[in-house]
Amino acid sequence: MGRITEDLIRRNAEHNECVIFSLEELSLHQQEIEKLEHIDKWCRELKILYLQNNLIGKIENVSKLKKLEYLNLALNNIEKIENLEGCEGLTKLDLTVNFIGELSSIKTLQHNIHLKEIFLMGNPCADFEGYRPFVVATLPQLKWLDGKEIERSERIQALQNFPVIEQQIREQEKAYCLRRAEDKKEAQRKLQEEQENKEKKSRPGFDGHWYTDITTARPSSVESKDHLQAPEIQEGEYTKKKLDDCEDDLEFWNKPSLFTPESRLETLRHIEKQREDQEKLREKKKKVKLPRTLITEDGKTLNVNEPKLDFSLKDDEKRNQIILDLAVYRYMDTSLIDVDVQPTYVRVMVKGKPFQLVLPAEVKPDSSSVKRSQTTGHLLICMPKVGEVITGGQRASKPVKSTSDHSMEQTNKRSQQVERLEVDPSKHSFPDVANIVQGAKHVPRRVRSEPTITPSEGDPDFEDNPEVPPLI
Repeated sequence: MGRITEDLIRRNAEHNECVIFSLEELSLHQQEIEKLEHIDKWCRELKILYLQNNLIGKIENVSKLKKLEYLNLALNNIEKIENLEGCEGLTKLDLTVNFIGELSSIKTLQHNIHLKEIFLMGNPCADFEGYRPFVVATLPQLKWLDGKEIERSERIQALQNFPVIEQQIREQEKAYCLRRAEDKKEAQRKLQEEQENKEKKSRPGFDGHWYTDITTARPSSVESKDHLQAPEIQEGEYTKKKLDDCEDDLEFWNKPSLFTPESRLETLRHIEKQREDQEKLREKKKKVKLPRTLITEDGKTLNVNEPKLDFSLKDDEKRNQIILDLAVYRYMDTSLIDVDVQPTYVRVMVKGKPFQLVLPAEVKPDSSSVKRSQTTGHLLICMPKVGEVITGGQRASKPVKSTSDHSMEQTNKRSQQVERLEVDPSKHSFPDVANIVQGAKHVPRRVRSEPTITPSEGDPDFEDNPEVPPLI
């Protein structure tokens, strides 16, 4: 039985970011819903509601949807129109292929003054004589009925003949109600017979065979069903059960039945039973999955990538370490990852699935480190190498010296060497004492000035001016 739940509504409200209180359109078709509930409390803003192809037997819990404009209840088990008076904004109602036989119940829609279109085709009431004139005269606000426009002349004629048509409709309704009561009794009788047959089959010892010795024959057969058997016997049982189910299925579908709400429910129950039986058979056929072999019996370590993750292995010779970059899923929680570093291999469990890789060189598990990127989610495992390195099938040992030993060795070498100070005259220049006092500066030829001629007293052109001070 399908029910309307908050989770179901949220899954169908993706176009509204899964927010249901402001939802204006909701589609819940083909969900095997048998009861209409909760929608008027959770989705008050609904304007369009699709509920076609379900098993709803009664219109209820929609009276608070004041803004509802379109309601689709086609292909359901509705037998009466009711509880729609509160849907003040309802303009279109689809009740195609239901089981409405009480056509007079359409009078409840007279309060829906905005209702313009209604579909009632495929219902028992659509076969009544005078069906269309009765609906046209009862609902004056209607513009369309079963996809056909209502003309003014048709409405006038329906109103004129309404008393006669109403009497005919009441008589046909009464006859239909009597037939429905008989159908319900017949459906109830069949249901009781089926339950009695199930009880007989469920009794111990009833499986269509006769047993002469109950104490010896039956317990072994019961135990064989409860415990694991040989594959050949199990396969035979599965084949036999499948053939029996096929025969029952053919018998059910070939059996004539009336088109009633009870027959629709019976069909649904049969389909659900088939689904459950198939799931049970699948569970029985499932073999216990053997754990994956990570290390063989002779001690050989295997490379395994069950989670199917991309990875890269890098040998960092500069830092003398091996780096494994594992592309773990970006949004996976780190608590679901378990890392185990061994001297010759590394193992990472991702959600219980092993990733194992044999390393090209021996590493130090205690000095290894693991980091995870917050942006990409990748797992970075840094594993320092030890002295022994595996290269090309040959093993070459490289002694690894500690930092303290290396510094002591350098100190000893320095103490044994004699340090001497050397001066390279080409790289260093010292002042020349002999050239401290320099001679006459060499003036370039072009810049050399004319010699200054000082007049003397013996010069005939010399005039001694007493006012001019003597030159020093």
